Amino acid sequence: MWFKNLQIYRLPVPWEMNVETLEAQLLRGQFKHCGALEAISHGWVSPRPEQNPEALVHVIGGQWLLALETETRLLPSLVVRQETRARAEKIAQEQGFMPGRKALRDLQDQVRDELLPRAFTCRRRTLVWIDPARGWLGVDAASSGKAEEVLEALGNCLDDFPCALLSTRISPASAMTEWLLAGEAPVGFTIDRDCELKSAAGEHSTVRYVRHSLRDETLPEIRAHLEAGKFPTRLALTSDDRLSFVLTDRGEIKRLEFLDVLKEELEGVENAEEIFNAEFALMTGEFVRFLPTLLETLGGEKESA
Repeated sequence: MWFKNLQIYRLPVPWEMNVETLEAQLLRGQFKHCGALEAISHGWVSPRPEQNPEALVHVIGGQWLLALETETRLLPSLVVRQETRARAEKIAQEQGFMPGRKALRDLQDQVRDELLPRAFTCRRRTLVWIDPARGWLGVDAASSGKAEEVLEALGNCLDDFPCALLSTRISPASAMTEWLLAGEAPVGFTIDRDCELKSAAGEHSTVRYVRHSLRDETLPEIRAHLEAGKFPTRLALTSDDRLSFVLTDRGEIKRLEFLDVLKEELEGVENAEEIFNAEFALMTGEFVRFLPTLLETLGGEKESA
């Protein structure tokens, strides 16, 4: 059940919320399938339906796991436009002229309402990790937009949800620039083989290094790009030989990979439920160790105004 990405947010330390209250308030936004005329539906589901389909919070060692289910009706806009055009042409043949702009908009709305109930649906699940004692909230989402959907769903359910995006004293872009110019990452981290540099001016030109050594002969080239005004937007790193990831200029953690030295701790665990719980415990334990270290490399947490 390893997370692949981590959008990081802050809660009060500690967050004065208990599991029972959270469960009760999440029920307000429990998942329901899309209605006939709904294009999308969000709602909370059990993170472990095989174990306890009624529980909306899975708890292991003081760490919480939530799951937001999203159901979307697949109705391509091209299909709606084509059907609208076909009906408009038929109307034109009957009345001798094409419908006007307003009539076309009304016709398109009618087509969409007729086709939507017959559209296929797809579902995706977004996992959320909460450490209430240390005030961490992490969303397994590749984009901030998907993470914001989760925060909005939580905000709609909870009486009080004091959550904010993690903010550091040193911007990730500035820190990554310093590391690349120095040719090495801070203590506890190593620079890996992926990097993206982007120009802030003009055409926003981009240089990407993929599975490419960022040392020795490559460093002068990278330094030349940095001195020419480009800045790092993505940099692959490894933390303590246990966790590899890509840090972005927005402070997002992407392409998370938990390395073998960490997964070796699962040896001897065979039951599916035990494996899930052990993986969750190892993963969250690694987050609890890793995030403060990352914060330190970025100058610490910026105090809220």
